[in-house]
Amino acid sequence: MTLLRPVAVLVSVLMLGGSALAQLQLTPPATDAPPKSSKAVKTKTIKPPVPKKEAAPPAKAAPAPAPDKAEAPAPDNPNVDLVYGAYQRGLYKTAFDLAMKRAQDNKDPAAMTMLGELYASALGVKRDYAKAIDWYQRATDLGDREAMFALAMLRIGGRGGPPDSAAGAKLLASSAKLGEPKAAYNLALLYLDGQTLPQDLKRAAELLRFAADAGNPEAQYALATFYKEGTGVEKNLYKSVRLLQAASVAGNVDAEVEYAIALFNGTGTEKNEAAAVSLLRKAARQNSAIAQNRLARVLVTGMGAPMDKVEGLKWHIVAKTAGKGDLMLDEALAQATPEERAKAQQAASKWLDLK
Repeated sequence: MTLLRPVAVLVSVLMLGGSALAQLQLTPPATDAPPKSSKAVKTKTIKPPVPKKEAAPPAKAAPAPAPDKAEAPAPDNPNVDLVYGAYQRGLYKTAFDLAMKRAQDNKDPAAMTMLGELYASALGVKRDYAKAIDWYQRATDLGDREAMFALAMLRIGGRGGPPDSAAGAKLLASSAKLGEPKAAYNLALLYLDGQTLPQDLKRAAELLRFAADAGNPEAQYALATFYKEGTGVEKNLYKSVRLLQAASVAGNVDAEVEYAIALFNGTGTEKNEAAAVSLLRKAARQNSAIAQNRLARVLVTGMGAPMDKVEGLKWHIVAKTAGKGDLMLDEALAQATPEERAKAQQAASKWLDLK
């Protein structure tokens, strides 16, 4: 049996879900830069800005203060890890206090970006987009690429003010020029969309390639779609599948589905039905309606995995509830015995109740 590939879900919407710093990771700016182009910027991701970890203090040194005590770091040892460490542990008020001290005492852009995130996400403090924008802007003025990305997403999303895609695009370009992968990815979407920026598929592909090489799974999936369809690049199924594999390993659900289908059909890679079905199960459990539909077909027909009609019909009912209908499976459900239909419906109801 040949599985149909899902319709390309090529990112035409910016990654505006969630807070900007939920994608931030306080890490020092990378030095690598993306490829150049005649019209666009160089390119690199937002996660709360945090500097490199430092070596543990010598045995004779006094122990570092506990993160929940919000004590100021030693003047000769910035130790911004205390800020990020508190953030990671959910000690947001402590992270706020430590970041505020560093921002005020040392004009530290990473701490300023953290403050912007905490205000934007209502972590440890009341949500205040005006204050978030102010701190992001201060860090941006000091050249922090992660703050530029976060501020761009607020501008584009209209948080803290009216939407301003043009201003957001400029900030994305600046952040991407400094090597921020998520900025490169989102800038690529603007070139693909063709509304804020002139449509330029080749430039979009170039930016996606940089972000994909930096390990961004969304960019890997989008670029895989480019290679599969020949959009902005020469069509190449082998490269497409390799990118799908990388994005799948990183947990991108859409990539898991498409990579599973490529494995099942042996398209651009060696055929491996067992691995394909395993991936479909994983994506189905992550509420991918397409994966649920394809898994249902496999289980109902017994092609690619042992037949399990009840389980297959369960996934069909779940997928159909999510809007992914299938006439062939409708017919299989109609032809099932009353007992099989009842068991499938009961199993589907349990799954839907857990969602």
